[in-house]
Amino acid sequence: MTVILFWFFSALMLGFGIAVVANRSPVASALSLVVSFLGLSSLFVMLDAYFIGIIQILVYAGAVMVLFLFIIMLLDLRAEKRRRVNLVATAGGGGVAVLFGLVILYVLNGFADGKKPFPELVSPVDDVRAVGTTLFTSFNLPLQIIGVLVLVATVGVVVLSKREMK
Repeated sequence: MTVILFWFFSALMLGFGIAVVANRSPVASALSLVVSFLGLSSLFVMLDAYFIGIIQILVYAGAVMVLFLFIIMLLDLRAEKRRRVNLVATAGGGGVAVLFGLVILYVLNGFADGKKPFPELVSPVDDVRAVGTTLFTSFNLPLQIIGVLVLVATVGVVVLSKREMK
């Protein structure tokens, strides 16, 4: 049953990841990204990383996507218009994708340690303590910088989307 759920959530995540890029509407892309985040969160829960799975839903599917939707609505973005398909670019992109897939298969087949099963965990892992300790000791400065960057980006979007009075 675990293998079936793994493949289901992986396919869900990849399918909606493709929908993020393929959708013409920014709102539909953002909602597809939410479903992709839910699939990723389910994969984390299957790995017994409950904290990371819940944080994935709360932070990314919740707060970040609400911010994205707010920015999309604030900028009043419209759906893209259809345009002609460039056959040369489509064939080139398809060729690069096939070549990339072949390189990935080559690397995976040559990696012998990837075929070994994981050893059993000796003791239960405390995700919350490990993540908190790592964030606030080793990555304290980058965490603060990211917070300031998100704040500056939000203020910049509000300033850019402000309509001028005539």
